Amino acid sequence: MSQVLLVLNLLSLLSLSSGATSFSLGSRSILRAIDNENGGPHDYAVDLNASNFDSVLGDTPATFAVVEFFAHWCPACRNYKPHYEKVARLFNGPDAVHPGIILMSRVDCALKINTKLCDKFSVVHYPMLFWGPPAKFVAGGWEPKQEKSEIRLIDDGRTADRMINWINKQIDSSFGLDDEKFENEHLSSNVSDPAQIARAVYDVEEATSTAFEIILEHKMIKSETRASLIKFLQLLVAHHPSRRCRTGSADVLVNFDELCPLDMWSPSKQGDNNGEGTLGNFQICGKGIPRGYWMFCRGSKNDTRGFSCGLWVLLHSLSVRIEDGESQFAFTAICEFVHKFFVCEECRQHFHDMCSSVSSPFNTSRDFALWLWSAHNKVNERLFKEEAFLGTGDPKFPKMIWPPKQLCSSCRLSQSEENNGIDWDQEEVLKFLTNYYGKILVSLRKDKNNLRNDRLDWFLEDLAVSANAVVVPLGAALAIAVASCAFGALACYWRSQQKSRKPRRSWN
Repeated sequence: MSQVLLVLNLLSLLSLSSGATSFSLGSRSILRAIDNENGGPHDYAVDLNASNFDSVLGDTPATFAVVEFFAHWCPACRNYKPHYEKVARLFNGPDAVHPGIILMSRVDCALKINTKLCDKFSVVHYPMLFWGPPAKFVAGGWEPKQEKSEIRLIDDGRTADRMINWINKQIDSSFGLDDEKFENEHLSSNVSDPAQIARAVYDVEEATSTAFEIILEHKMIKSETRASLIKFLQLLVAHHPSRRCRTGSADVLVNFDELCPLDMWSPSKQGDNNGEGTLGNFQICGKGIPRGYWMFCRGSKNDTRGFSCGLWVLLHSLSVRIEDGESQFAFTAICEFVHKFFVCEECRQHFHDMCSSVSSPFNTSRDFALWLWSAHNKVNERLFKEEAFLGTGDPKFPKMIWPPKQLCSSCRLSQSEENNGIDWDQEEVLKFLTNYYGKILVSLRKDKNNLRNDRLDWFLEDLAVSANAVVVPLGAALAIAVASCAFGALACYWRSQQKSRKPRRSWN
């Protein structure tokens, strides 16, 4: 057993190098505002360097990125910083006015670690600003005479006003420096465009991390709830749609007794909750999660949708990923998790009643996925009536029977008095659920995954076992570890030698 755990810990270290970063003590989201050491103004722009440049830009949910290359000794850069921060305030951090649209970041070229990175982008003066899709910056670069590059030099951004005007021209927006946090902001509806669910892959990470924060905040891990939490972790390890969350869940599962000792809430342990190796300092979906905002699950009001939406998307995604032999286990794990760890008392009791009404075990993944879909529609029907009466719903996203005709016209045979007033074609519904919460949900992340991460996934997805009963073929685990290391070495060897640095000048 000690040998197996040694191999698992080795693979955990490999996952850290690929951006999972599970054991990150006390770190906060990279998109959250950071106080400087003197208690001065917030820095909203994200500081990047050669070690995190690709991982941060590769994992951001933002559609666009602005990267400022500067030098900390440059007077013009210091004078420009307040202008850049005015714009970054709009897009970065949990209190961003327009979150998830643009990642505002910076790289200090005066640091030796960033020499080759700044050379790749042909930085010849300070500051230099670049714009483009985040993925295009990953392992990328920029040349002055390069044609058809999606990375563009921002040539008119020397003040905050000019920068925001330049951005507005690029994406046909109307952002303003005086914009405040949204309330009833115009958001596109999700009932007609199935591709929008792809943005929810970030929300299931947010919901997973938030759920574990709530569990810790309310001290809900007890002797009578530990088994239920382990079951849910097993399900996440095997079938969570996010690789980062699968990796982190596996780390929690393997180290469960250390992270969650039976006396973890005893007075003698309370002072150690911020110490090394405790679950309170563990980020289950990796460094930078939770981000503090929602993408697909963002409501038109500050207090609508969000966590509950993200959790439902997670549960549906799990239901369409399991195999037939896992259906009853998945049903039990989800029912127990909601009943013991969801803090809305009325909600969890209602869900528990629906779980208790199931009279026979599930034998197929089809039956479980359709049951969860039906249960969700029952919840929506109940909440729609309550919210309509009390006026507490989201006017932009009212509760509705799912899926609507716009998303799946073939799912409905006809209107009837039964089945929520709709006669459903369940086979078509199942096809829709499988595609919507399966293939489409992970489409954005699939484009970003590389071979080394996929090889690690093959191992982690088989680790759906409890922390006290880990059974993994040692030879196979070692082979995968060696293959992962070998691929990483080849990737590093593949990188070409960067050209010599050019002298750089600052803005006059």
